[in-house]
Amino acid sequence: MSVQQLPLDVSMHQVHVHVTVDELLCVIFALLTAASNAVAAVLQRKAAAQVPLERSMHVSLIADLMHRRVWLAGIAMVIVAAVAQATALAFGPIALVQPIFIIELPLTLLLSTLLFRGRDSLHLLPWRAIIITTVALGGGLAAAQPSGAIDSAPDTSWMIALIVTAAFEAVLISTAVGLRGEPRAALLGLAAACGYALTAALLKNAIADLNEGVAEFFTSWHIYAVAVAGVGSLFLLQNALQAGSLVASQPMLTVGDALISIADGWWLVPQFIALAAIIYGCVQIAKSPLASEAAPLVTEAPSTVQ
Repeated sequence: MSVQQLPLDVSMHQVHVHVTVDELLCVIFALLTAASNAVAAVLQRKAAAQVPLERSMHVSLIADLMHRRVWLAGIAMVIVAAVAQATALAFGPIALVQPIFIIELPLTLLLSTLLFRGRDSLHLLPWRAIIITTVALGGGLAAAQPSGAIDSAPDTSWMIALIVTAAFEAVLISTAVGLRGEPRAALLGLAAACGYALTAALLKNAIADLNEGVAEFFTSWHIYAVAVAGVGSLFLLQNALQAGSLVASQPMLTVGDALISIADGWWLVPQFIALAAIIYGCVQIAKSPLASEAAPLVTEAPSTVQ
């Protein structure tokens, strides 16, 4: 699952940049993951916005979405993103892969504006807030120095992580159920982000199992936990996309996924500074004119899949 470590050295004015082939492939596939997720989010939002609100947090929501071609196209992009993410994780640590997903936020907002409102509405994008959020997250990640990591964790550590994650998810979901519109979309987006961060960590461990052999891969619980966490996160994301606009859910999904994945490596002072800037940027993004897109985007009947 690994490529020979071939160093690429660039020397300029006494500055040396050392990048291995593994790291380069890791970044490329992480960028592909972010782009695929952005396209998937836009397509899934277009479909989810057409489903009646009474189907929220119910299996019938997925049943309805499965009859919409645009949603199936979004799921196809989710599969592409999953394969790309697994490949990226095979070449590098989570602390390097997940932070690259910050580009998913501005790319998603750009694509959704072009699809739903046209090029003339690009000026409505909260560019200042997007830049603040992206730069703050990038700066915080630089302070985290995402290098080096373990490929697998002991079951005792996993038990603690699963309990904490379940408790956090329960608080977010129970709070979101009592809300409507953009606040609900934001909380469910954060819940989905937490689930996807867990999925990424489990996937990294499953890849380590595969390196030990096919038998170890299929007899270990990690790969099956990946499936459960991934499906649960996808369900939460569909509800977030149905509840409100991408401007409300996507910042929480993108930022939350990256932050949760590398939270234990941050320096204290940069953490608070970056988090404050990120929160400010997300609030400003949610207050933009595009956040008013809460009504169904398309009123046409769903295209039946033959």
